[in-house]
Amino acid sequence: MRDINGQEKQISARGSASSASASAGIAARLARCALFVVLMAVASFIRIPIPYVPLTFQTVVAILAGLLLGAKWGAASMLVYTFMGLAGLPVFSGGGGFAYVLQLTFGYIVGFSAAAFAAGLVRGKGSVSLRRAALAALAGVAVNYLFGVAHFALIWSFYMNMSGLWKALLVNNLLFLPKDLLLCLLAAVLAQRVGRVIRR
Repeated sequence: MRDINGQEKQISARGSASSASASAGIAARLARCALFVVLMAVASFIRIPIPYVPLTFQTVVAILAGLLLGAKWGAASMLVYTFMGLAGLPVFSGGGGFAYVLQLTFGYIVGFSAAAFAAGLVRGKGSVSLRRAALAALAGVAVNYLFGVAHFALIWSFYMNMSGLWKALLVNNLLFLPKDLLLCLLAAVLAQRVGRVIRR
């Protein structure tokens, strides 16, 4: 009888430890998501003026979220940021509010969640090579631009009724692509190194 009671206590203790460990893991993921929400909000106001293409870091933060948090949690952090802005909090570079969906650049904001998901999905789980991390970052950039360019074209042509779409796409969108590609490749290097520290 004592053996049975002892075994039951051990099983109960193991279950409690497992539950506590799971709760701690979720809490850690939520804390990291919150960190990336804050980083994205800060990055929206950082613009380094250089000739032709100002240097910004929002795409880098979105890619890092996917690489470090994984596809689901990375996308979740970017979704929280997006909903905060749509709810009226001034976390976007031009403020906030639902009317922001009519801004030319709103597609990129929506694309941050998709970019984080794509980067995390391509990266996969566990330790990966720098090449794999770079491919994941490039996938994230491609998805982000897909959303951004599509939304820009729709607002430019159908809401604003403007002409010269191809020139506008080049000047206001594609001119930024080389900069984002370079920064996100650097983000892949950073994510790989930070990921090693996190796993330790």
